Amino acid sequence: MCRLLGLPEAHAVALSSGTAALFMALWALGGHERKVAIPVYSCAALRNAVLMAGGKPMPVDVAEGTPNIDLVTAIKGGAELAISAHMFGTPQVWNSETMPIPVIEDCAQALGARTDGRPVGLNGTVGIFSFYATKMITSGGQGGMLVSRDKSLVDVVRDYREFDCRRDRNPRFNFQMTDLQAAVGRAQLSQLDHFLRRRRQAYAIYAAHGLPLWPGNLAPTIEPCHYRAILRVSDPGRVIAELKRVHVRAIVPIEDWELLDDVDRFPMAKPLTYSTVSIPIYPSLSDSEIRMIADVLSELTNKICIHRKPLRD
Repeated sequence: MCRLLGLPEAHAVALSSGTAALFMALWALGGHERKVAIPVYSCAALRNAVLMAGGKPMPVDVAEGTPNIDLVTAIKGGAELAISAHMFGTPQVWNSETMPIPVIEDCAQALGARTDGRPVGLNGTVGIFSFYATKMITSGGQGGMLVSRDKSLVDVVRDYREFDCRRDRNPRFNFQMTDLQAAVGRAQLSQLDHFLRRRRQAYAIYAAHGLPLWPGNLAPTIEPCHYRAILRVSDPGRVIAELKRVHVRAIVPIEDWELLDDVDRFPMAKPLTYSTVSIPIYPSLSDSEIRMIADVLSELTNKICIHRKPLRD
């Protein structure tokens, strides 16, 4: 991972899960009793990790036209720490030099994505990755990684993880990745370039069919990893049903009940819960399968209204 990200050796520590990595990042940054901004449009693991670290979760809406947290609103709201999740593999960009609070970069869905040619995970104070079974690579079902340009933070986390046979009585916990998980992860990591290439090819086929992929019109300096292919549609249920008819499974990526706070308080995230569909884009899909999915969706645009104009990024 250090070689992949361009970090010096020992600037990464393997952990038992992405959630464990989030918890350790919060612990290392002193998140106890502090207001931690989390994207309301994200996984419950973020809220859980903040609570486990003794922090105060502060759900924040997404920025207009993106699936990612509005960091400006987070700062104005008095956040003392923030978690920025690169949702669906679409990187979020901010100026780390002028950011007034520490930011944990949640790259659970974004391994392989880049901004300005630099891998995600290096812009925040700390970066975390997940190797769960559905992520960009897996280490055998569970696994995670914490990285930082600040080696002292990584050393603090590594010390916490090494719980046994210690002469002091400092509290620690077993968040270690097993050797077998690490072996699987290394094998998967060696295939990452292939995984990324196949996802780009699938996305290009969908785009060539004129599908309403979202978010659209990303800046040239932003390179997503296409963890998900998201459509903005007016009737997600109809799209999901039509794909199911040809034995293709699609889902609403985050439904209203999955938001991390009361849905009506977040005018930007709320519409996403009833206007998005995630369609297959995993690397083992063949080109013919991808084209079949794209053909079905193209025909569907003649039956129901689908948003074809990308929202502003």
